Amino acid sequence: MISDRRYFLKFLGLSLLATQLTATKKLSLRVASAISPQPILKPPRLKIGDTVAVVSPATMIYKHQLKYINLVLGQQKLKVKVAPHVLDRYGYLAGKDIDRAADINAMFADDEVKALVTTTGGWGSSRILPLLDYDLIRKNPKIIIGYSDITALLLAIYARTGLVTFHGPFGTSTWNKFSVGYLKDILFAGKAMTLQPPTNIVKTITSGKARGRLIGGNLSVLTAMVGSNFLPDWGGKILFVEEIREDVYRVDRMLTHLSLAGILQQLEGFVFARCTRCLDEEDDFPTLTLWQVLLDIIRPLGIPAWYGTAIGHIRDKFTVPLGVEVEIDASRGTIKMLESAVV
Repeated sequence: MISDRRYFLKFLGLSLLATQLTATKKLSLRVASAISPQPILKPPRLKIGDTVAVVSPATMIYKHQLKYINLVLGQQKLKVKVAPHVLDRYGYLAGKDIDRAADINAMFADDEVKALVTTTGGWGSSRILPLLDYDLIRKNPKIIIGYSDITALLLAIYARTGLVTFHGPFGTSTWNKFSVGYLKDILFAGKAMTLQPPTNIVKTITSGKARGRLIGGNLSVLTAMVGSNFLPDWGGKILFVEEIREDVYRVDRMLTHLSLAGILQQLEGFVFARCTRCLDEEDDFPTLTLWQVLLDIIRPLGIPAWYGTAIGHIRDKFTVPLGVEVEIDASRGTIKMLESAVV
């Protein structure tokens, strides 16, 4: 499955480390030693007839997938501009790092383009973070949307520019009535929505309400970025995470890492949106349940927290703005936007 990062992280970790070390050495002068909080910057809303760019920051895609993307974006009455390297291939990546980054920089610089829609996840977004022109992006604020491995892009752009980014459908996602409805309400109409999942999937860890700026994404991608210069300040934030096809002990390890790094202790609230098909590999081997792990690690924080909402590797998904002020209710499982995410 294209969006399954575990395969890549398991078998390609050593080559990735070598690549990242080389890139870091060459580009160290361009990377700030620390990130100062940026003023919040909202992109212009989308309108019918606008041109949106299709970009491939991570795993390669096929021509039939690009045809599908053109179809679903056309159904939203949007014009499509395909970035030059969208169909490139370099192993499992959609072309060389420098070319994938160049596409994103070029589409932010293009006055005709009003939003960037990513094709898919998989792996590769983190490799291009040092190659992005954050000053250019700050001067040309636009919507950028995706999830899974695209988490790295969303977090880095928000951290370095203050631009509100959007955790939502890829071009290759299922563009059904539920997902499109929330996308249009938030990106086109500019509504401050309340994201409320079916009550039967909400499991409250710690009840209560909290306010803060919403931030988050895929758990394994986020955790792998800890220690880099591409994550935001965590003070006063509401963190949401989601995951797919991870054993419980791996989720335990990742959440523990966030705790050891001091990230969880800075939060005002926490949401584990969904862990899709997260089971232990050996049925006869002793294991904790995911719920036990959440109680062990999250409940002692004493902040409003729950499990279960329509975010992540699922068909029906919210479009979630990163960086806006929200109020959460851990008993009801709601995320209430206190402001529009676009202007």
